[in-house]
Amino acid sequence: MKTDDTKTIPAIEELAGLWRRSLIAWPEGPRDTTTWVNWMQGPRAYLDLRQPVDKPDFHDVHGLRQLEAAQVAWMAEQEGFAGSLHFDGTYYEWRREIDFQPQAIYSDEGKLWYDGDMMIEEGRDIAYIEHWHREPIKLEPICAMRLKGRADGVRGFLLRVGPLFMYARGRSAEMPAGKHLRELVAAAPNLQAAQDLVDCEISQGTVTSAGWIVQRSSLPFREAQDIDPEHFAQAGGDYPHGMLVTRDTAPDGRGMLHHWDILDVEGDANAIPQPQNMRAAR
Repeated sequence: MKTDDTKTIPAIEELAGLWRRSLIAWPEGPRDTTTWVNWMQGPRAYLDLRQPVDKPDFHDVHGLRQLEAAQVAWMAEQEGFAGSLHFDGTYYEWRREIDFQPQAIYSDEGKLWYDGDMMIEEGRDIAYIEHWHREPIKLEPICAMRLKGRADGVRGFLLRVGPLFMYARGRSAEMPAGKHLRELVAAAPNLQAAQDLVDCEISQGTVTSAGWIVQRSSLPFREAQDIDPEHFAQAGGDYPHGMLVTRDTAPDGRGMLHHWDILDVEGDANAIPQPQNMRAAR
């Protein structure tokens, strides 16, 4: 933590935890207090999910191919990202490796400072103010894994902070930068192409005795599912951190497994479950 004139600026290490946004405001007047926004910060890795109000009913949807056009249109309004947080002494930069929206033409940089129990964020390239509030959760154990899909090469992240986690899986298809996802969905030649455009998962959930249960997701049909991560620390190959296996959902709604090579680990890798036979051997 440091003081800049009258502002108390946090160090990255102090930001670990879960933050809830209560406000974003722009100089010309618009403000938003209704979008659901959570940002989970690890030692460096972060995940962020932002969902608008008026969510359609997804109870009868079990996979990507069951989504209807109105549901896809709502999903295209979501935002979310995963990557790593950096600080140059003045500005924080949220570098994105996964972005639910097409890549922005501007960097995601801003200043942070405390105002009582609240933290203020002020944008650099875009003028905005956000109000953030720390959620009262345990901060240990903490672990972040940066991932690469073994079969498809997509990027992924898994971050656990205490009893909560966030998980991200990128999409396979590249999207043109500088557009909004709603524009791409509206221009899609058919429903299946529109469904593929929103096939990027950013989920938040809780670690329980019943599993790692998703509570919120950019893919709403994933909610209430168990991602059931297993860390194979001695998987061999080119990645010394081993392999991660998670439960996923195929486009037709059937369960499937996703196998990940672990590119980097931050924090305590024991926070991610290992198979029972590996735990017994330790």
